[in-house]
Amino acid sequence: MCEERMTGTDTAPPGARRADTRRPYRPRPAEARQAVWQAVCERCRATHTPCDTEALADALLVTSELTTNAILHGGGITDFRVDVTGPGVRVSVSDRSAELPVARPTTDRQGRFTPGGRGWPIVCRLCRDVRVADLPSGGKCITAVVPLS
Repeated sequence: MCEERMTGTDTAPPGARRADTRRPYRPRPAEARQAVWQAVCERCRATHTPCDTEALADALLVTSELTTNAILHGGGITDFRVDVTGPGVRVSVSDRSAELPVARPTTDRQGRFTPGGRGWPIVCRLCRDVRVADLPSGGKCITAVVPLS
């Protein structure tokens, strides 16, 4: 998914359009959330349907988790794509690490709460479909589909 150019909404936020659309897009998490928000809202306007604000919030949370985790644990974002397809929004984030995402325990051996480790379970819970694929050039691509209704 991340190696091929997805059809649909361009992933660049307003004012950041690229002349060469084959180049990877490496947004900060806030820019990625803006791209998802824009893609979903454009779809709602085009189909003359109201946007489900809870579903949009879920899509934005998933986008935040995937992009932040790529930065913190994956060596940085190497590509980002968003596409509204059918009843959902597909978000793909590529990073430099081939390591699979994992959920860490919420407590240590003494029973004390530990920070972090909750992003991957959130992504898996909110998405209809989550796929992790190795990239030919190294690293991985995580593609998640968040239902919009």
